[in-house]
Amino acid sequence: MIEGPRACGKTATARQIAASEVLLDIDTNARQAIAVDPALVLDGPAPRLIDEWQIEPTIWNHVRRAVDDRPDPGQFILTGSAVPSDDITRHTGAGRIARLRMRPMSLFEAGRSTGRISLTELLDGRVSPTADPGLTVVDLAEELALGGWPGLRGRGVPDGLLAVRDYLDEIARVDVGRVDATHRDPNRVARLLSSLARNVATPAAATTLAQDTGGADGPLKDDTVREYIGALERLMVVEDQPAWAPHLRSKHRLRTAPKRHFVDPSLAVAALRAAPDRLLRDLSLFGFLFESLVVRDLRVYAQAADAQVLQYRDSGGLEVDAIIETGDGRWMAFEVKLGHGQIDDAAASLSRFAARIDKARCGSPALLGVIVATGYGYRRDDGVAVIPIGALGP
Repeated sequence: MIEGPRACGKTATARQIAASEVLLDIDTNARQAIAVDPALVLDGPAPRLIDEWQIEPTIWNHVRRAVDDRPDPGQFILTGSAVPSDDITRHTGAGRIARLRMRPMSLFEAGRSTGRISLTELLDGRVSPTADPGLTVVDLAEELALGGWPGLRGRGVPDGLLAVRDYLDEIARVDVGRVDATHRDPNRVARLLSSLARNVATPAAATTLAQDTGGADGPLKDDTVREYIGALERLMVVEDQPAWAPHLRSKHRLRTAPKRHFVDPSLAVAALRAAPDRLLRDLSLFGFLFESLVVRDLRVYAQAADAQVLQYRDSGGLEVDAIIETGDGRWMAFEVKLGHGQIDDAAASLSRFAARIDKARCGSPALLGVIVATGYGYRRDDGVAVIPIGALGP
């Protein structure tokens, strides 16, 4: 099962290996057939693609039973841009259906990064020196606005901005209510999206979001905001960055609130009705959005290495923008900075952070690094790597 936000390329990807298909979002006859005899929809050369399966969630159990009845793996490819509500009729699929999370394209997939600095190599402690890949701050402003949506590659900035705004408007107007058949005020959803955009790459509390979302009628209840966010998570539009919980040598307490992110920073830009020229005039906003773009790309590359992207904050005020932790326990820590003038402070902060970790229990970091917007890639004398985002790859 390939899961991911709408328009990230799930169907096009699945079609590259599917031998037959049924597209439930456009095939009304197939949806009617599911109610009469689901076997009609499941019948076809394998692998059989069942696109947007969540439109008819009863098909899940029929796929599961068909998998039990057939001896060979790889019988079906399910794709979905929303996660239906759990209910007692839908088995988990454990042992039968594997899940693959798909996100908008990284800069490497979009052809904007050389990939000369490999995250896989970084996990082994190796840093490949690289020349300036040529990606400029102006280029990055456009990438933030257009995002990693395959359908927008090659389109101009004005058309791309309108397309992403329309995408977000449709989420607020239709999708959030459709995901679990619960009516939600589109205006409040839009205000919540704007609040999430203003607080992107920060651990904004539900109380803060509730204040923004309520509007003139006063703040919403925190639980109501959490329900709205839950619906956005099920649409895979937002994807929070959890906190890392290492063993510490210091007495500082860990802060466990997640950081807020959209699945692609272009959605934050659209929610703010911003454009590249505004981002270039507001470097503070640019910095938060750039961090969110880096987290998006790290998630794509880390997933291929069986790793997850976390973050660290403690009561002493020390923060680390991204922690990569693999399934076998290796880990790396990164700070994300727009300007080269911030590298020294970021490297010093990473060194202080590493000193707080109980290495006897967590192990030493495979790498400490500063991910920057532009420039060269190299390892400093203190061992901290400097990595331009335009050279980072899987």
